[in-house]
Amino acid sequence: MRRPTNSTWRRATMIAVTAVCVAYAPIAMTELWPYARPGAPALGEWVMGRVVSPRYVTDALAGRVAPYRHSLVPMIVHSVLGGVLMLLGPAQLLTAARRRTRLHRTLGVVFAVTVYVSMAGAGIYLARTAPEDAFSGPAFWIVLATILVGTVLSVTFGILTAIGGLPDLHQRWMLLCYAFLLTAPLLRLEWGFLPRLLPGLTMEQINQVAIAHLGSVVVLGALIASRARDRRTTVAGVSGSWAPLPVLAVAQLAGGAALLWIARSYLDFGATGRRLLWAYLLPYAVGYAVMAVNARRAGRQGRHWAREEWRLHLTALCLAPVLSAGAAPVFQRALGLDRLTALSAGVAIGCGMLAFAATTVVSLRVMYARELLKRTAPAPSASTSRLSTPVAQARP
Repeated sequence: MRRPTNSTWRRATMIAVTAVCVAYAPIAMTELWPYARPGAPALGEWVMGRVVSPRYVTDALAGRVAPYRHSLVPMIVHSVLGGVLMLLGPAQLLTAARRRTRLHRTLGVVFAVTVYVSMAGAGIYLARTAPEDAFSGPAFWIVLATILVGTVLSVTFGILTAIGGLPDLHQRWMLLCYAFLLTAPLLRLEWGFLPRLLPGLTMEQINQVAIAHLGSVVVLGALIASRARDRRTTVAGVSGSWAPLPVLAVAQLAGGAALLWIARSYLDFGATGRRLLWAYLLPYAVGYAVMAVNARRAGRQGRHWAREEWRLHLTALCLAPVLSAGAAPVFQRALGLDRLTALSAGVAIGCGMLAFAATTVVSLRVMYARELLKRTAPAPSASTSRLSTPVAQARP
């Protein structure tokens, strides 16, 4: 039996992501219609009612009525356009892979505009709704706000890098943007799966479990996709490392201390805390292992650019618990949250925010190398200029 190749895995992953997006698109588009017109068909409720139970769906979604009442139109716009984005994302990946440049650019403009309008609808809901009044509580509100900002900034940086002629960075930012968008269908999958794994939990409790790891899952997927499409061993102008071993070691020590603090804090809350701690630690450990192994493998194979990017993201991942541990008391005091909610919110945003920071550092690394090459490029000699002048003047 032949071992699957990298291209086989990439093709299988692309098919799986496309299937999830296409399946979720009609669910997103119809999700909020029953709130505007009772009895209107909602595909998501129908599916979840058969996967879990009708009672679970009724109890779970009843909590949405009050928060959405004052922002129903913006949220319908957000959800309908979110379904459109689920279809545009795979189309963009396919046109990029097939080098259909003109179509890719056209769809890219449509994608960017749709992101801005859809996120504006979500932004109106968040602005009109206090964190404590939001669907699934203040921790979920904080996570939604963080995803919104990350999505808008990612697509903006994607546009700027495309205009600046940096296709490799454009690809990274757009993959990160789409990873943030994929939190929506992945959350729905967990709404159907986690009640079977953890029976008896409410929708709010399910969301607490989901947000503990969704950020680390989607940004790891974006990084793996970026690295799979970048086969360069070196990048012109990039030498040395911005994440040398001493820096990585300090980040690991700081991250380890923060993880211990997070673990002890969660364990103060009994079974609930243990459940949330495992929901956070297992995906975090997988992400750490993937980045560490690939960085080491790339170094052994002499793929210096791959090693540098893996290291930068690994350093950021190690610092994510530090950000989470620092954010928790800030949320607790500034927003008046209880300790568990503040801790859950801090943990939920750490990996996503640090992955965004790592992508920013990677972009700065490439742009700095590009600028350095421009400055060190030899200027044309006077004789070369004189020889080239008649030729230039002779051109029509």
